[in-house]
Amino acid sequence: MLKIKLIVFIVAIGFVFGSCTNDLKDVMALPGNKKSPSQVGDSVTLLFTDSAQLKIVLKANRMLIFTKNVIEPFTILPKGVFVTFFDNEEKISSTLKANYGIRYDLSKKMEAKYAVEVVNKKGEKLETEKLTWDEANKTIYTDAFIKITTADQVIMGKGLKSNQDFSKYEIKEVTGTIKLKNNEL
Repeated sequence: MLKIKLIVFIVAIGFVFGSCTNDLKDVMALPGNKKSPSQVGDSVTLLFTDSAQLKIVLKANRMLIFTKNVIEPFTILPKGVFVTFFDNEEKISSTLKANYGIRYDLSKKMEAKYAVEVVNKKGEKLETEKLTWDEANKTIYTDAFIKITTADQVIMGKGLKSNQDFSKYEIKEVTGTIKLKNNEL
């Protein structure tokens, strides 16, 4: 009889310890165990000022802010982003739009991706698939293919560095230039 009780006890202990396993997928699905946004916003408009002067307006259809369980806090703009830059007289100096954006808080950089367009006050338009905006240095740059359309030409190339208002730019590798005749666009 003692042997039967001992066997039943061992089997019961085996069930208890055997049923106390955690599937890693189940554990990761618990709140707080994965990277989930700490804030979510729809139809968001952010104003950036310096000494009470408007410098930048950023608009996004959706904004996901991640601050927990990450090395560097970041913001994802998964449904597009539109940025308006202003000069010292608070006049529009350039605009930037993209289908997707991700902004890193500490490094003050935003990666704009997919159908990226920058237009300056002269009407010159930059088109690319990926562009980095460095807020701290007030520059934009890319290593991707670029196309710049001006009043009289289309310039294509690979890589670009510019000031953030896109008034002074340098193309790393020009691959083609097309001269336009009177409003050929």
